[in-house]
Amino acid sequence: MEAFVDFTNRSQGRDQLFRATQYTCMLLSYLIERKADKETLVMKLKQLESSMSSGRKMFRLGNMVHALVAARRTTQLPDVVPRFCLTASNLTRALYFVCDTALWLRSVGLRPDIDKPKWHSWATKCYYISLLLNLGRDWYEISWRLEQAVQEEKTKEHFCCQELRCVRCEGVRGFLTLLCQVLKRHPPLLLDLVKNLCDLSGPLDTLGIYKTNPGVIGFCGVLSSLVGILTLASPHLKLKQ
Repeated sequence: MEAFVDFTNRSQGRDQLFRATQYTCMLLSYLIERKADKETLVMKLKQLESSMSSGRKMFRLGNMVHALVAARRTTQLPDVVPRFCLTASNLTRALYFVCDTALWLRSVGLRPDIDKPKWHSWATKCYYISLLLNLGRDWYEISWRLEQAVQEEKTKEHFCCQELRCVRCEGVRGFLTLLCQVLKRHPPLLLDLVKNLCDLSGPLDTLGIYKTNPGVIGFCGVLSSLVGILTLASPHLKLKQ
């Protein structure tokens, strides 16, 4: 109980709970919207989804400063690729939070003159770029660990012939086997990769790059939120910068 209270006392914890609720409502409303006797329930779910989205925008007020501080911290990373990807990602997220704040001001009526479609498009593009940069960092980590795994196998005479023959001769199958082994050994990297891939569904659909449906976006959002909750509750599962 104390752990739950501590979790919900943090703004990130509340945001993840709101986010999970928002996407759960999206998924459920998509699954039952075609049933004739569920119109009222679908309407309530969509209203709750909208309320959760508005609540999350309020929780994110001020996150631009956090993103800028994070960008300053990541400029000190020793490796060039993670330094570039994470710094650029944090700066892009800062721009996203600027757009998000403008949309919040529009939604509460403080700035009704704000062009909502334009700012929403900018926010989505910033979020999309940030995710791509995060995935670039993930792929760098995976590539480095794959190379490390191959080098380790070369030093083990017992496994060398078997494992390397599998990777070299079976092509994609061998690569996927080694990739699964690497991700299994490094849960934080696996969780970060899953979260970033799931988060892509929304901006891909909004920007028209890959159209899908609210059911897929809802499912991916729920899965991403659960990963976020898990990494907040268990910091050792969060990929270190």
